[in-house]
Amino acid sequence: MSSVGRRLRRAVWVGFVGAALTGLLTTGAAAAVPVGHGSDRATPVARTDVHIRDVAADTGVQPHSLDPLWASPDIKVCPTAVECAVSQNPVVGATNYIFVKLRNPGPSGSGSVNGVLQVYRTTPGGGAVWPIHWTRIGAASVAAAPGVTTVTIPWKGVPGPGHFCLLARWVSNSDPMTVEGPDISTNTRSNNNLAWRNVDSVQLTPGAGPTVRPFAIGNSLTVPSRNEVLFVAAEPLQNIGGRVIVDLGQDLFERWRAGGAVGTGVRPIGRTQVEIVDTTWASLGNLLLQPGERAQFSLIFTAQAESDGEMCLAVVQLGPDSSGTMSDLGGVQYLITSLKE
Repeated sequence: MSSVGRRLRRAVWVGFVGAALTGLLTTGAAAAVPVGHGSDRATPVARTDVHIRDVAADTGVQPHSLDPLWASPDIKVCPTAVECAVSQNPVVGATNYIFVKLRNPGPSGSGSVNGVLQVYRTTPGGGAVWPIHWTRIGAASVAAAPGVTTVTIPWKGVPGPGHFCLLARWVSNSDPMTVEGPDISTNTRSNNNLAWRNVDSVQLTPGAGPTVRPFAIGNSLTVPSRNEVLFVAAEPLQNIGGRVIVDLGQDLFERWRAGGAVGTGVRPIGRTQVEIVDTTWASLGNLLLQPGERAQFSLIFTAQAESDGEMCLAVVQLGPDSSGTMSDLGGVQYLITSLKE
């Protein structure tokens, strides 16, 4: 498939998932923690406003209700110091490069500004508590002039298995965070100088063994929460004889059963596994998580036939945010191809 075809298919996927999440959720940041509130807060001499897009339509207005929140087009991973056309999975053990685009100005200020761009990683999925579940990859001091500034962060010695969520943070005295608490989804939606990218390529060989990816769900609250994992795609993976099996592990599987084995478009197939029967719309619900907990499970992909290009599957955690509203707490866009070797 041509690069134009791939971009078109991804654009259709983004619109499809965005519409699906918008139909399910009402999000807000009312209960987020204000940054620097109080009498000791420093007042910047001149307000600047650099922003990183969360979605292609993001103009820097904060907070916003655009979805999916975790597939920023302004964050890209490449195997070389020359920016690649399409973001790739990092090569384990090698030096990779993260490219982040800073856009100046946003809607709340203007002018050249100095700041620091920080990039962090965590296990793919949702519910990652800030800052305890995030590991810093690197940072760079940047002079952001009006226009688009592309910043390159080297990522040395990428640890295995090489599948991560990435978070970019623009930190500047004249462009402060408006809110920042433990809920990373609320933080990202409420600050235009935060952006999040959870995109993973899944390359399958027809009739060959499975490809496994990690996924984590978490609870950033101080009380237990009930959560749902949503599986949504614009086209069924069964078109290529595709299967997606969720291996919850014994503990999480027992919690799912204790919660009533709530689900749509799924069926148990073993002691710890659930098959996603309807890959266009399926869910696992009523999963209990304790305060601050982040539980990991596995996604197992196989295919029997070749694909004519990328097929996109979104896996999303839905749960209560810091305001108690059912929200998108994070997810991963899996770009699936099936080609003979």
